Amino acid sequence: MRVGLGRDLHRLVKGRRFLLGGVEIPAKRGEAGHSDGDVLAHAVCDAILGAASLGDIGGLFPPSDLEWKDADSMDLLRCAFAMVKKAGWKLSNLDCVVCCEEPKVLPFRDDIRRSLADALEVSVDRVFVKGKTGEGLGPVGKGRAVEALVVCLLEGQNEKD
Repeated sequence: MRVGLGRDLHRLVKGRRFLLGGVEIPAKRGEAGHSDGDVLAHAVCDAILGAASLGDIGGLFPPSDLEWKDADSMDLLRCAFAMVKKAGWKLSNLDCVVCCEEPKVLPFRDDIRRSLADALEVSVDRVFVKGKTGEGLGPVGKGRAVEALVVCLLEGQNEKD
């Protein structure tokens, strides 16, 4: 078994979509980023890649590479997970925290869980997502950024549940 931790933070800007785990959420501002900016998908990538000792999202899909400009972050996640599977790992569970002032995560939680579970080829009961605010502190609390923190547990493909 292996544990992975992922974290990502993006500024919020006008004219961009707000995406969490592949789900577009109505918002006044969205995540700035080289790809589509999905902060949660990026943090999940880092968690699973780190647990499998396969690098990180910035190394695999560098922002300096124009190939990844405006890329669908869920495609990046599926690609990263394919590498994790090829290395002999499967996802046991994923626990996510999204920190932002707006929009509220709760009304979209089930859709986000389903989207991530589909990409990671697990049942939805192995994925959970929580929304938290910044309580007015720092860039998240002042509504200027969104942050995602993710922890995952990987098991060897041949191990039993």
